[in-house]
Amino acid sequence: MAEMQCPQWGRIVESKGMRHTFALLLIAAALPVWAAQPVRARHGMVVSRERHATAVGLEVLNNGGNAIDAAAAVGLALAVTHPSAGNIGGGGFMLIRLADGRTTFIDFRERAPLSASRNMYLDAAGKATQDSVTGYRAAGVPGTVRGLEYAIKKYGRKPWAELVHPAVELAAKGFPVSYGLAQSLRGTRGLGGFPESNRIFLKSGKFYEAGELLVQPELARTLERVQKLGSRDFYEGETARLLSKDMAAHGGLVTEADLKGYTVHERAPLTGTYHGYTIVTAPPPSSGGVGILQMLGMLDGTGYEKGGAGSATVVHYMTEAMRRYFADRSEHLGDPDFVKVPLTSLLSPHYIARQRASIDAERATPSSQIKAAVFDGHESVDTTHYTVADAEGNVVAVTYTLNGGYGSKVTATGLGFLLNNEMDDFAPKPGEANMYGLIQGEANAIAPGKTPLSCMTPTIVLKDGKPVLALGSPGGPTIINTVLEVIVNVLDFGMNVQDAVDWPRFHHQWMPDELNVEAGFSPDTVALLEKRGYIVKRTGAQGEAAAIRWNNGWLEGAPDPRADGTAEGH
Repeated sequence: MAEMQCPQWGRIVESKGMRHTFALLLIAAALPVWAAQPVRARHGMVVSRERHATAVGLEVLNNGGNAIDAAAAVGLALAVTHPSAGNIGGGGFMLIRLADGRTTFIDFRERAPLSASRNMYLDAAGKATQDSVTGYRAAGVPGTVRGLEYAIKKYGRKPWAELVHPAVELAAKGFPVSYGLAQSLRGTRGLGGFPESNRIFLKSGKFYEAGELLVQPELARTLERVQKLGSRDFYEGETARLLSKDMAAHGGLVTEADLKGYTVHERAPLTGTYHGYTIVTAPPPSSGGVGILQMLGMLDGTGYEKGGAGSATVVHYMTEAMRRYFADRSEHLGDPDFVKVPLTSLLSPHYIARQRASIDAERATPSSQIKAAVFDGHESVDTTHYTVADAEGNVVAVTYTLNGGYGSKVTATGLGFLLNNEMDDFAPKPGEANMYGLIQGEANAIAPGKTPLSCMTPTIVLKDGKPVLALGSPGGPTIINTVLEVIVNVLDFGMNVQDAVDWPRFHHQWMPDELNVEAGFSPDTVALLEKRGYIVKRTGAQGEAAAIRWNNGWLEGAPDPRADGTAEGH
């Protein structure tokens, strides 16, 4: 990665692999000298975290597959090439907008094992342990293999075996480790504590260098069985037998019965409107779609955008919307198959108007003064995201995860894939913070077979019934705010999609009461925010958005320069 200094505009970073230049703008300047350009194509586009997976998706489109086929192939390839989050040992969400205008949401999120219990991660003193974060007991029942197969059987056109094949090849023959992956593996804590993870990903302490081949024969054999036998192998066959045996030997909870009983849920997406656009987004058990619609609703009518992108005024209004939403999230959001989520109340225009009116135009409202709403009755983390569009008009936004980076740090013996630590996305102790600092309530308490609440927020924006933007991001609770910021950067501030992704980000989640800002915010802006009453903390990179925009007959792909994101089209 080459770097040069520009005294007026800050640091310019150029990455040949990303096919575009990222200008880290100084917000105090408010204007870039030139705009970063997205990757443009006429017929199809794939944007993902890793170049081999992006290339796999484009090849599927070139060979007659649709966006759903390509999305499945990308997800399987990422399970090989992006081990910190790509997975067959985790789960996620797929948001689809079909060429005929139909939309659907495929929930293949992990589930709590049948032997899970409400207080399973509390010690004798009633304090939360680390068992929900590291080790075999942290893993929920994986959903990725069954979810991807479900999607292509219902909405794709290519044979399953053909879509799995590139992942088999990448695992069996290996791929060159990128500099970023080498550094990630070297710097990750916990992998060395589990023999299979230490051997496969750390070379037993010798570590991978950039350019070395990472060959994963155990994962290749697992994928070969899945290629030949479909998801039946993973949930009822040899893979299921080996995984449940390994779990039993190490105190894990996932059994053959858990795997056999895993089902995919297809749900209706949430929809709303904002400034003449239709927002199609993730329903519960994602908390993200509710957040996007609620926060956009709070911003609508404030005139906040007149302050200009990156101004203290804009950050103030958006932050106040964020903290009000996250307070509601802590109390009301959970698995809709287990708890009654008050969606109608949370998204009612009257309630959102009340929330909007509570924002002080000049001062931050302390989080201690913001409480979750009380309604009268109910009505009926390390992660990765990729986005695919085809020539027919099908659009797919997929966010899937192991939760923390490299999940539970455990690689299943003889199977080659990392296990998730998704059980920490429940509230191990309702009312206390999880690994992301999120406070969660009884609605997200652990129960057998329940789905943990998620922040994953795949989203598609329509205008007059046609797609104009599709996106998502990893990042735990920051996902929701990252997606919000990219949306308003395009819709309200007129940025091209690459600038919208590149623009410095910020995050507030109600508790802890602090505003995190990326590099790129000027000291003057930070000082103005502190004067309004914010506790501002500088933070590292927030999220890794992957976005596609439709613009005058062009598909514009925008990978995130915060990572090794890539976009390819045809």
